Amino acid sequence: MQIANTSSYTKVQYLQRQAASLLLYQSVLQGEVGMAFLELLQAIRYTDSDARGCLEAYGRYFHALAAKNQNWEDYLITQLLFSKNPFTKLAQLREFKDLPPALVAAVQHDLQILQSLYECSSASLSEWTQGVAHTPISPVVWYKEQEFVGVDPKFATYLQELDNWGDAVEELAAYYRQCGSGLFAEYRALRWQAGQFIGIRYSDQVKLSALVGYESQKDALLKNTEFLLSGEMALHVLLYGSRGSGKSSLVKSLLNEYSNRNLRLLEVTKSDLKDLPEIVEHLRGVSQKFIIFVDDLSFEEDDDAFKALKVVLEGNLTARPQNVVVYATSNRRHLIREFFVDRPTPKDNEEIHAWDTMQEKLSFSDRFGLTLTFEPADQKTYLKIVQHLAAQAEINITQQDLEFQALQWATRHNGRSGRTARQFIDFLKADLRLFNSEHNTSKTSD
Repeated sequence: MQIANTSSYTKVQYLQRQAASLLLYQSVLQGEVGMAFLELLQAIRYTDSDARGCLEAYGRYFHALAAKNQNWEDYLITQLLFSKNPFTKLAQLREFKDLPPALVAAVQHDLQILQSLYECSSASLSEWTQGVAHTPISPVVWYKEQEFVGVDPKFATYLQELDNWGDAVEELAAYYRQCGSGLFAEYRALRWQAGQFIGIRYSDQVKLSALVGYESQKDALLKNTEFLLSGEMALHVLLYGSRGSGKSSLVKSLLNEYSNRNLRLLEVTKSDLKDLPEIVEHLRGVSQKFIIFVDDLSFEEDDDAFKALKVVLEGNLTARPQNVVVYATSNRRHLIREFFVDRPTPKDNEEIHAWDTMQEKLSFSDRFGLTLTFEPADQKTYLKIVQHLAAQAEINITQQDLEFQALQWATRHNGRSGRTARQFIDFLKADLRLFNSEHNTSKTSD
């Protein structure tokens, strides 16, 4: 049964045709919210006599917006700016004047369509649903204060205030050239998993200011990262040293230090290193700068991952992209495990150039342009880290008592290291809070 209100029916039919006419930006409507929007339009246009399907479709639309915690208008603009399609990809590689005219015309066409969908507010959908279902009141309209997540609010506001979105093609191309598109625009941290990029919504928030000690190593890593961000040829880096010395935390802190300069951190596990050449090709020509982060690196003999990483570190006929660098951490100076049986002896049927093979293994770490060594923390360094973290956590106990407890903790647990210091401070902070809470409760009851 068609909806009774001919005017509303005509508007819904027009919006459905518009949505079906998208040439490049279909992805904007392929998420949960977009699909719920299209299903609701269909339910409003054609519904059973009891209108149950329409009410259920409106409920799914409301739920999808609430789960995203965005208004329909904010969601649509955000998806537009995150969209990955031939235009967004080419706009990052070429000047606007060099883009194919047909591609520009298609974007103008799609922007005008998206503007018409943008102007279909949730309030209108609620009213149309009421008309179909003949309910005494219209369904609740989802609304929250305007918020653009992960995109430039200035450009989003500019688009909102524009009379004709089709006029924004050149500015949109400039936006993609600066901010990128797709997952790389939406997420600061990602991982490579099962042959695809996966966005990490809640990345480690460790700050560079929280890391104490190893100042020369920190300065060298920051300088190399500045090279990457400036478009210079940065070096691949191996951070080698004792466990708990803060190697991984230092790499992760770079994301929080430089994410506003288009830095992205891509985590690749050892089991996925075989895909490294493919990963690097995906990142070529993208606006952002990428640190490929490999934690706790080591190899077995004849490991395919070793061969793949060697290709990326040493290069092949394909030129290395300047926006990609590998930062790896390891507790082993020699990354490939070597056994005494590997050492060459003058026996029959042995490899003639066995020493060359062994040296190939031992020298693999030299293929990193920069190796930073993290020695175990001595007592002075350990206590310095503890004092720094205690000050940041606003722990109010005497220095003598703090140092005494910190040394006891190190003796009973994992020895002196930055990780041990962090664990001690986290425990002490929670313990003091619990004590103060119980003390205040006791005073109140008295």
